[in-house]
Amino acid sequence: MPNPIQINPDESPLARFAYELRQYRLEKGWTQLQLSRKLTVAVSTLGMVETVRRRPDRRFADACDSVFQLDGVFYELWKRTRWESAPDHFRDFLALEAQASALQSWDPLLVPGIFQIKSYAKRIFDDEPGITPELVEQRLTNRMERQTMLLRERGPMILSLIDEGALRRPMGAAEVMREQLARLLEVTEHPRVTIQVVPYNAWSAVGLQTAFTIAELRGAPYGVYIESTPRGLTIGERETITSLVGRYDALRAAALPKNLSFGIIEEVMAQWT
Repeated sequence: MPNPIQINPDESPLARFAYELRQYRLEKGWTQLQLSRKLTVAVSTLGMVETVRRRPDRRFADACDSVFQLDGVFYELWKRTRWESAPDHFRDFLALEAQASALQSWDPLLVPGIFQIKSYAKRIFDDEPGITPELVEQRLTNRMERQTMLLRERGPMILSLIDEGALRRPMGAAEVMREQLARLLEVTEHPRVTIQVVPYNAWSAVGLQTAFTIAELRGAPYGVYIESTPRGLTIGERETITSLVGRYDALRAAALPKNLSFGIIEEVMAQWT
């Protein structure tokens, strides 16, 4: 009988998940077939997860916790694997974001990912040259999962500045845009979310070059993610962060107040017919 594949649990969060899954299974004395039936998954799926050839999803992790009668052990392990499937350049910021007490974002071109509906996000991913349907689906799953921060009991305060052009730029059919702007109106009711629109006639042009997000910890900015093509960049240098905080303050001064921003989103949504 061939020796099982050796997994180094310290190699990555995905390897740790695979290692712990196999250890719990062996402690129970179950074969892969027996466990796969208890999890209601194909035995090939279980085998690929145990050999780090497939990333588990949330349902798989929850099923493991249920079958092994654990209090969220596999759910916590699964949360760490989410960063592995994200683009390399975004993983560092995801780690910062998970600890943040506040996020301040600016986007001159698109509705921010944290508020995107699935059909809007899919249009963005579909347009990337050379992307595969499998990668599109993976990125959609990651994006929708990231939005669960809005459901966390102690999630970060979120201040989002959005250029008016992003509300009017068609990313799909009119129905998609109406649904996307309706989602923006919905999240403005969230107690930890503030959305402000920077109108076309704003005098400030300091943020037109690029989108960025500032992560704060205990009231102090400590990291910035800057959008760029083909790869974004996470920055922790104090001088750069200070410069971007200044730009953000200038943009916020040019933005409409929250109630007027709500009104302009409603107005533009009504135009998507």
